[in-house]
Amino acid sequence: MRRGLDAVVVYDDLTQHAIAYRQMALLLRRPPGREAYPGDIFYVHSRLLERAAQLASGGSLTALPIVQTFGGDLTGYISTNIISITDGQIFLVETLFNSGIKPAIDLNLSVSRVGSSAQFKSMDFVARRVKLIANMHRMYASMSKVGGGDFDFAVHVARGERLIEFLKQDVYVTYSLYKQILGLYAISMREMDRILPRYMNCFLEFLALRL
Repeated sequence: MRRGLDAVVVYDDLTQHAIAYRQMALLLRRPPGREAYPGDIFYVHSRLLERAAQLASGGSLTALPIVQTFGGDLTGYISTNIISITDGQIFLVETLFNSGIKPAIDLNLSVSRVGSSAQFKSMDFVARRVKLIANMHRMYASMSKVGGGDFDFAVHVARGERLIEFLKQDVYVTYSLYKQILGLYAISMREMDRILPRYMNCFLEFLALRL
């Protein structure tokens, strides 16, 4: 950063760092606070993460803290502290990972305070529609498990499955912004409703080559 370059630092992970800090504080007989953590644990993490900066003279440092949740509880003491410091979070869910969805990102709990101001207008447009499709899929899929359902149920569930197939990525495989917007637009505008979910990526590869 001081040399005018863009740098990134990954803190893996601050949960274990906090636990070790708590153990040292208890051995030193420092007054314990919430969950026996010392009272300055928030200050310690904020001082660490606030080293990230964008220098006016050029150069930047991006901080990516990783926090482990227990039982998927996002409201834990350390996780809420880190969330209050950062500009948003990506929440990974073990159940999604075990079901074959990788990266296992929860679209509802993953948020950004920067929002659409950091996105291209086209990506912002499709992102809003994608979140609606994901929510509809989650609702109809859970309702279909208890029985019943009609044609609308099947349409929304299948559309969500196509979205999930598109969002899956192999290790070390990235998508260009052009392909992301193209695929998400085609799904959100119902242009892919006749394509079986397992053929999604094959069709999108063909579509990207043709355009």
